[in-house]
Amino acid sequence: MKTSWRTASLVATAAAVLALTTACGQDNSTTPASAAQNVGATAPAGSPTTGAGVGTGSGNGYGADGNQSSSSPTPAAPAGKLTVATNPDLGSVLTDGSGLTLYRFDKDTANPPKSNCAGDCATTWPPVPADDATAGAGIDKALLGEVTRADGSKQLTIGGWPAYRYAKDVNAGDVNGQGVGGKWFALAPNGKKASLAALPGLSVRKDPKLGDIVVDKNGMTVYRFLKDKAWPKSVSNCTGACLQKWPAVGIVKPGDTQGVKKKGLMGFTRPDGVQQMTVNCWPIYTFSGDKAPGDTNGQGVGGTWYAVSPDGKPVGAPGN
Repeated sequence: MKTSWRTASLVATAAAVLALTTACGQDNSTTPASAAQNVGATAPAGSPTTGAGVGTGSGNGYGADGNQSSSSPTPAAPAGKLTVATNPDLGSVLTDGSGLTLYRFDKDTANPPKSNCAGDCATTWPPVPADDATAGAGIDKALLGEVTRADGSKQLTIGGWPAYRYAKDVNAGDVNGQGVGGKWFALAPNGKKASLAALPGLSVRKDPKLGDIVVDKNGMTVYRFLKDKAWPKSVSNCTGACLQKWPAVGIVKPGDTQGVKKKGLMGFTRPDGVQQMTVNCWPIYTFSGDKAPGDTNGQGVGGTWYAVSPDGKPVGAPGN
């Protein structure tokens, strides 16, 4: 019985290796021999060099991810009667009584509601007071609520999500905060992210310069690192500070994709425990310097980072 068990185990292992080799061994893209990391500190000519967030000025202390400092934000203007505005790119967008767009933050929670934006973050993204907020036409008043912030103030919630304005929105209808850092999104009237149509986990967008490229569920451009490996198994050579600048795309079910070739479309667990998605077995990432859907600021950074085509190849990379 022991011999049979061992034989069966060896056969299963060999079959798994053969399947992985078949799925992941078909891309002949050139990969530099060096496995050293390239965080991408030098951007190509004409590309912004800022990282994630609103800016990179010294001491800003907040960025797009909501890092906090000890400063106290100026009291925000009342919400007033909430209304629904129509944006050509986002569809129905929730606005306050002055027509300013309201946003939600991916690092917050809705159940139970909790705000994770304070200090300098709350200066750039002022929390919307809950006190006088009322529901206008097209808004279910039952979705309006409040959450008590750390400073004791009451913040408006929509469908459980804390609501914010963006300091760089000056005029009614501005949506300058949309997609900032890949974490801030305009609110739809039901509390979800405003969108003409919900995007699948991975899909394809036609870029005017790059052609068909893969984007994530938020419409953010997806990239490949030429120093990664896809054969005989997926290996990421982007760790530590590199991974902060180039966040790994989480695992997406093959059925939650559109336009992306299914071959080698799978996830893997990195040595650091992070689960990462691959296209044609190549690990994929987003770029912290892309502030809104459609941005391609990571294209060509360091000569090693490139947008991903639907078949997993690095768009515009040498030899492709």
